[in-house]
Amino acid sequence: MTKAAIIVLAGTDGHENLGRLANGLEAAKEFAENDDDELELIFDGAGTQWIPELEDEDSDYHELYQTVRDDTAVCDYCAGAFGVEEAVQDAGLVTVDDHDGHPSIRSLVDDDYEIITF
Repeated sequence: MTKAAIIVLAGTDGHENLGRLANGLEAAKEFAENDDDELELIFDGAGTQWIPELEDEDSDYHELYQTVRDDTAVCDYCAGAFGVEEAVQDAGLVTVDDHDGHPSIRSLVDDDYEIITF
């Protein structure tokens, strides 16, 4: 059994960040497809900006996102800081705020998750 926490930090500006998003979603999908693996996909920092686009059915990455959506969480503080709090709430996504409004990386490490960032 593998436990992976994939954290998308890349914002929506620039082609390189689109590549990071695509690679993060593909990596998450690989873990999600294996019933023996545990996956946490977390949009953190500027990465929270992707949520409105990924929720849009016309987005190029909507279908891929849907394959891992059930394993998705969003940094509570960052959703507000980057102006996507309403989109996150409308999507019904889980927000994490266990370390001063942010996800606790230490807790994930303590729970034996491999941390992978994009």
